[in-house]
Amino acid sequence: MKRIAMLAGFATLTAAAGCGSSPTTPTNQPTVYTVQLSAANEVPPITNEESSARGTAVITIRPERDGSGTVTGGTIDFNVSLNGMQSTTVLTAAHIHPGAAGVNGGVLVGTGLTSQDNVPITNGNATFSKLNVAAAGQNGQTTAAQNIQAILANPSGYYFNVHTARNGGGVMRGQLQ
Repeated sequence: MKRIAMLAGFATLTAAAGCGSSPTTPTNQPTVYTVQLSAANEVPPITNEESSARGTAVITIRPERDGSGTVTGGTIDFNVSLNGMQSTTVLTAAHIHPGAAGVNGGVLVGTGLTSQDNVPITNGNATFSKLNVAAAGQNGQTTAAQNIQAILANPSGYYFNVHTARNGGGVMRGQLQ
């Protein structure tokens, strides 16, 4: 009987001290996706002189959450390394789109990359970064909170692709993983 009373007392002290309890503050920790890009993943696959285009995009989603953990906004960082590019290639855009592998979708979140960025291509390689990008949809169709929540809930339902002057619909793409 004494042993049960001691265990009950210990449990009460542990609970009162907060040991083993879960935090009540929401986490705003970033989520990182590494996306393998390939011209063969585009729909339809790229078959012209830019068909050797490959790359990796590291996409970091930085959600903002309220006290209940609900996503209220946030930003996205894009760090992209490309290879197999033609020296004459002009990068014109890069976006996150909704769509499973093999399915095209409209632009959800743009990086802000344009042809005016003049991303240099040296020996077939190029890199660019776009940081703290507002995650709101194109033309205000969706909010940052809606987009980030949707991506976090089902990342494989979204893809990232890079567009060029020659391949305006996209030269390479990969699913968020």
